[in-house]
Amino acid sequence: MTVDIAGKNLEVTPAIRERIEFKFKKLEKYQVQLLNKHAVISTEPNRHFKVEASAAIPGGQLVASAEHEDMYGAIAEVYQKLERQLNKQTHKPAARRASHSDKPEVEADVDVENEEAEEA
Repeated sequence: MTVDIAGKNLEVTPAIRERIEFKFKKLEKYQVQLLNKHAVISTEPNRHFKVEASAAIPGGQLVASAEHEDMYGAIAEVYQKLERQLNKQTHKPAARRASHSDKPEVEADVDVENEEAEEA
C-alpha cells in the first residue's frame, strides 16, 4: 500500500515523496501491518515546515506531528515519534507478562539459597 501524501502551500516533489515512503518502509521492521498511511506537509507563515503523519495498525492508531525549520528534519522527527509509538504498542503485551512472571522466580531462588545454607 502506498502512502497518501498531501501538501499545503507546498508542492510535493518526487524527492519528498521518496523520503516519506522510505521512512514508512523503515517502520516495517516491527512486522506490524500499517494501514491507511497518510502524511501532510505544510509551510507555516513563520516559514516553519509542519509534518503530520498517521497510520492505522491492528488494535490502534499512530499519530505524530512535528515542526522544524528544515523540512527533512521535520520528516525525521515525525518518523522518530511514530517509531516510539509503534515500539511501545508491539512490546506492550510482553512487558506486562514479564513484570508479573519475575516476582515468583526471585522468591523461589531466595528459598533455595536459604535451604542450602541450613543444610551446610
